[in-house]
Amino acid sequence: MPAIYGTLLMPKNNSIQSVLIIGSGPIIIGQACEFDYAGTQAARSLREEGIKVILINSNPATIMTDPMMADKVYLLPLTVESIEQILEENQNLSDDWRIDAVLPTMGGQTALNLCKEADELGIWEKYNVRLIGVDIKAIDKAEDREKFRQWMIAMDIPVAQARTANSFLEGKEFAQEIGFPLVIRPSFTLGGTGGGFVHTKDDLDEALNNGLTASPIHEVLVEKAVLGWKEFELELLRDAADNVVIICTVENFDPMGIHTGDSITVAPAMTLSDTAYQLMRNTAIRMMRDLGNFAGGCNVQFALNPQTEEIIAIEINPRVSRSSALASKATGYPIAKIAAKLAIGYNLDELKNQITQSTSAYFEPALDYVIVKIPRWNFDKFKGANDTLGLQMKSVGEVMAIGRSFAEAVQKACQSLENEAVGLGYYGKSVMKADELIEYIKTPKWDRIFRIKDALMAGVSTKRICDSTKIDPWFIYQIQKICDCEKAIAKYDLQSLPDEILTEAKFLGFSDEQIVRIMKEVNSEDIYERRKAMGLTRVFKMVDTCAAEFEAKTPYFYSTFENQSHGSCLHESSQENLTPDFSKGEKTSPNPSEGGGLEHNESKVSAKKKIIVLGSGPNRIGQGIEFDYCCVHGLLAIKEAGYEAIMINCNPETVSTDFDIADKLYFEPVFGSISGKSLNMKNLTALLCSSVGKRH
Repeated sequence: MPAIYGTLLMPKNNSIQSVLIIGSGPIIIGQACEFDYAGTQAARSLREEGIKVILINSNPATIMTDPMMADKVYLLPLTVESIEQILEENQNLSDDWRIDAVLPTMGGQTALNLCKEADELGIWEKYNVRLIGVDIKAIDKAEDREKFRQWMIAMDIPVAQARTANSFLEGKEFAQEIGFPLVIRPSFTLGGTGGGFVHTKDDLDEALNNGLTASPIHEVLVEKAVLGWKEFELELLRDAADNVVIICTVENFDPMGIHTGDSITVAPAMTLSDTAYQLMRNTAIRMMRDLGNFAGGCNVQFALNPQTEEIIAIEINPRVSRSSALASKATGYPIAKIAAKLAIGYNLDELKNQITQSTSAYFEPALDYVIVKIPRWNFDKFKGANDTLGLQMKSVGEVMAIGRSFAEAVQKACQSLENEAVGLGYYGKSVMKADELIEYIKTPKWDRIFRIKDALMAGVSTKRICDSTKIDPWFIYQIQKICDCEKAIAKYDLQSLPDEILTEAKFLGFSDEQIVRIMKEVNSEDIYERRKAMGLTRVFKMVDTCAAEFEAKTPYFYSTFENQSHGSCLHESSQENLTPDFSKGEKTSPNPSEGGGLEHNESKVSAKKKIIVLGSGPNRIGQGIEFDYCCVHGLLAIKEAGYEAIMINCNPETVSTDFDIADKLYFEPVFGSISGKSLNMKNLTALLCSSVGKRH
């Protein structure tokens, strides 16, 4: 029975004693291990409240289907027949096992569609099972494109000009009426399946047929395209008392026209004015409150005209999503865990902030760092495949990086991709000339950000790049800073490189390997020794949800570099607890002359013996969720044996990067996390790599 602020509380709805959680099934593009993370968090959250959890999923590689995660696990096809089998079987047992409620919001579009189908067949009513976390009306309003459009019009919220078509001829008629370019958006599909842009009437027939075929109700929205507008996404939670909080605002690096799952995204929003943000925030809250009579989470997507700051609503998802997992890791706020508690009756102000353990969950996180997410594609596995990005998602995984600036975070994200990039650049591989690069970056492809950097290095102006890509100038200026620093580095060798330039390079996220490639030197260890002598060593900062306003209890860290003056405020008594850089065996010291001037670490060293588990990085074909399963069990076994379990990974979709699975979590590129000096960490007993796939 939980106690919050000294007051004894119970779930508002005590009649819920057992809950069925519906999983998302096999890993597919658009629906990956982020739903395993959500389902696992929800199961743990409900069991904390003494509620029995029954779980159905068909994917044996997931953590959520492990016997330790639920009271009962059914490895069955995600069909109405399986749902009815489970309900009937448990109804015939004791009252303790009779299923009282179903939570479908943790299983992606698959679970929502299955839930809706079961409702239409009267299954929930037949077995007296209530729906929690969402309601059927909300699913219809959000997923049916025409109902969503009419709902927005009724609320006086702007949407793009559009018509809903249920036949090929209707679609052609509406396309002529609205005019090109168009977007075809099928109803009730996942990851933009069947959607696409139509720039001319020659492309219309194929796009309409694809969309109508993909939609389970044979319906598409024929919508006026707002190409060149900026795209933003807000993650929200709402409780039964109608309290709503915005957990995270995510900005797409790419303009409208690319599925969010295929776009580079940044948090917090970098180019959004306060006026536009407040309008977006208020509109999202209005939408959430009017969506349905339920407590839980959702995400809302908006497009913004960069010239006028006019906004239009694109869609709302009444469930956790891939972006929810990203927002949870970006802020430290466990969205799925809190959403599950809200679904059983708690209000936000009755729950604790899981990171600080002393403040309420009824707050909006503050970030004093920058998050960059970059998707991971596997086009190399499918020679000849169309690698142009659009409304239909094509990425198979993603990485997240944390830095003190956009430049640092984007470089760390590139290092995390494990596709031979050692930062923002493939050194020695670009053979395109300036005009060829300009033509190339007009079309969104997986490597566009690398080619933008190549174009800047070739002397192309930021204005010309912005005109060609419609990417906000602010982002291009940040990449220009990286290019300027790289050009400065290239003028020197290791011996003559000025300290100021090396310091600036580290602040901008350059890896040691990246710097030696720019200077055409041989060994990155030489750079490490050089900066160690300068006192230019890595420090670790905490992800605490509140920008250091309150003390955080959860050890969730990222690395960065900072000025010596930033560390001078530390009390001497705290300096003895500073943590060395595990990636290079660096040791901090309270005396700057000993190479420890950059010492403002927030990670404290314990006396316990330690074992590091290296994560498997981004999901890709041939290396997926099954390795995260191994990492989680490795961490749990290490803790059980009495060692301190330390996790290093860069994949925001995973259970292993949840804030409370390991004793310490370092959200860092797995690239460069091990070297000849990495075992210098105090009390380090072992480095566990066998759980993380062939790459490591």
